[in-house]
Amino acid sequence: MSKPLVIVESPTKVRTIKKYLGNDYNVAATVGHIKDLPSKNLGIDIEKDFTPQYRTIPGKSKVLSQLKSAAGDTTDIYLAPDPDREGEAIAWHTAEVLKKKGRRFHRVLFHELTKKAILESMQAAQDLDRHKYEAQQARRILDRLVGYQISPLLWRKVKGGLSAGRVQSVSVRIICDRERAIQAFEPVEYWSITASLKGSQPPAFDAKLARKNGKKIEIPDEAAATAILRDLENAPFVLDKIVKRTTRRNPLPPFITSKLQQEAIRKLRFSAKKAMMIAQQLYEGIDLGPGEPVGLITYMRTDSTRIADEAAQEALQLITERFGPNYSNGKPRFFKNKNKAQDAHEAIRPTSVYHTPEKLKPYLSKDQMALYTMIWQRFMASQMAQALIDQKTLSIVAGDYTFTASGSSVKFAGFLAVYQSADDDAERSKGSQTLPELEEKSVLTPLGIVPKQHFTQPPPRFSEASLVKELEENGIGRPSTYAAILSTIRDKGYVELLKGYFRPTELGFIVNDLLIASFPEILDVEFTARMENDLDRVEQAEVESLAILNQFYGPFSKKLAEAVEGMLSVKGVGMPTGLTCPLCKKNPLRIKMGKNGHFLACSGYPECTYSSDYERDEKGVIAPVAPVQSEATDKVCDKCGKPMVIKRGRYGDFLACSGYPECKHTQSLNGGGSAKATGVPCPQPGCDGEIVEKSSKRGKIFYGCNRYPECSFASWDKPVAKACPACGNAYMVEKTTKRDGTMIVCPNRECKHKEPAGEGDGK
Repeated sequence: MSKPLVIVESPTKVRTIKKYLGNDYNVAATVGHIKDLPSKNLGIDIEKDFTPQYRTIPGKSKVLSQLKSAAGDTTDIYLAPDPDREGEAIAWHTAEVLKKKGRRFHRVLFHELTKKAILESMQAAQDLDRHKYEAQQARRILDRLVGYQISPLLWRKVKGGLSAGRVQSVSVRIICDRERAIQAFEPVEYWSITASLKGSQPPAFDAKLARKNGKKIEIPDEAAATAILRDLENAPFVLDKIVKRTTRRNPLPPFITSKLQQEAIRKLRFSAKKAMMIAQQLYEGIDLGPGEPVGLITYMRTDSTRIADEAAQEALQLITERFGPNYSNGKPRFFKNKNKAQDAHEAIRPTSVYHTPEKLKPYLSKDQMALYTMIWQRFMASQMAQALIDQKTLSIVAGDYTFTASGSSVKFAGFLAVYQSADDDAERSKGSQTLPELEEKSVLTPLGIVPKQHFTQPPPRFSEASLVKELEENGIGRPSTYAAILSTIRDKGYVELLKGYFRPTELGFIVNDLLIASFPEILDVEFTARMENDLDRVEQAEVESLAILNQFYGPFSKKLAEAVEGMLSVKGVGMPTGLTCPLCKKNPLRIKMGKNGHFLACSGYPECTYSSDYERDEKGVIAPVAPVQSEATDKVCDKCGKPMVIKRGRYGDFLACSGYPECKHTQSLNGGGSAKATGVPCPQPGCDGEIVEKSSKRGKIFYGCNRYPECSFASWDKPVAKACPACGNAYMVEKTTKRDGTMIVCPNRECKHKEPAGEGDGK
């Protein structure tokens, strides 16, 4: 009889778990999901209660063979993928593959990878959770119904390769709505007046004008500010009132996933994706010595602020040891969850506070150290005493006017001795002035009175941190999906991240407007949030998943049928602009989509052939861009001998024959660093070009044929001059991931063959 088998999700965990379970168990990994919906078709039988048609993921046959071999004739299999909905789905699919008469399956939830937690989890094994699995499956079906039925519409109406998503499209809408609010914003002028004052004791301090005759004052313009300055010319400044108080500040709870992402973005300048990748590494285990892998934090995908009493007690002990009893809260501090349905896991915390950052420094990378330190400090602070802040406000009277000055100081640091949030850092950077010790009714000497002009500011664009916060507060998606959402909307070209802030691209505006017109509910924030709550209800066994799917699909299918005929074609009719053609002077200009992207075209085509690139100003107003004249060169065409000229294309400048359209020969501009040769022949059939490294308009590196636009081959991944040994595809590409490092991968989605870089790839 084979030993019991423990199956985890990630190969990285195998060694950690083997170490603690010893030789009594075999341990294997699924390496993520093993089954999924087919990539080439919808894969859902709508007529049969939305039955999903799962397939083994291409390339996973070897993993399945290894799992079956490891299972052998064992009776007991412990399914221990990640303790969330995705992990539950992996557990169910694994059980389906390995089911056998007399074989028992046990679900194990490893919330942290320490010896104590692993052994306790094995003892507390439970049945597979059907409701959690069905919640995951319902989400997958909903996403597939939306993505696989709306995306083809976008291919026909806009351009190929576009996609729509139940959550990603709402995220793009949020960014587009904010951009249009910025465009519509009209600044309003206002003024402030600040007096620099000196009392009988140093230091001097600043006070701002706040009220006139006891009422809040507004200063709309320079004339009003000047009038106030005249009133104040000879007015005595008297300290009318001093208000002192001590406020108590409580620490923030330990991190949940969304707050960890936000804080890592703001304090550490990580992306959400990077923060989650490093947190995964800390959870799965770090070597603290030869053969000593230790999981350093609890599971990093959680909505819960709940913490174990034992962990809180350990933190209180270390706080007393390090800082003294005054800094300890005295008893565990627990935090109330906003959403009970997502209370499956603890908050993100160190598996032991005695794994202090200074002790771990030799074993962690710089980024791991930064994130772990932040998690450790936040958890420690959550169990520390309140901070006491002394606040003092001075009220100064000058004639009919009242000025106020505020200052604060830390009376007792409490938890602030260990951790301050990004908001605390931002507040501290503004500065808090020190106020002198003065007596009420004392006369102050004005050192200067300064008026200053201001304008109201538009709402800010979203950063990664503020977009995650917006998604969280609106109930869009779940913390485990935020990093993927932020990556997807950029990769699809719907938004760009400029100087740390999201801005919609023209393509993003076009697709967003089309989807809102045809699918208003799918793009509605509240509707999407309700859907997330419904999925939570499925997990809690409050409602059946089929009821949720039926409720969604009835109205959606009607909208889909209407959109097939009614959605505006940007390829054909084009989107209205409100502009009149400058050539024929009568027909409206419309935004159209061609193979090189969006452009303006006269709606009177073919009678009027006017077309032009365009741009939007800061108010969103569209204006044609004057065409760039062809620039002569000293090169001649290889085909016909006529001079070559420089023209502008989708991916930048290129050489074209001046004999066009009789001669359509083009050539890449390799000079000046605009393109970099790779030495790889173009894999496009019939093309004799070479692949070169280029840069897109957004600065992202891609690879394309040097015969563009004659040849349109392009790839985000670096092509390798090697045919795939599995399927015979003409070339392979180079990819780098945290799990596998640099690999040579077949780009054929049905194949999934990959091999380590250097195995016959010419390197």
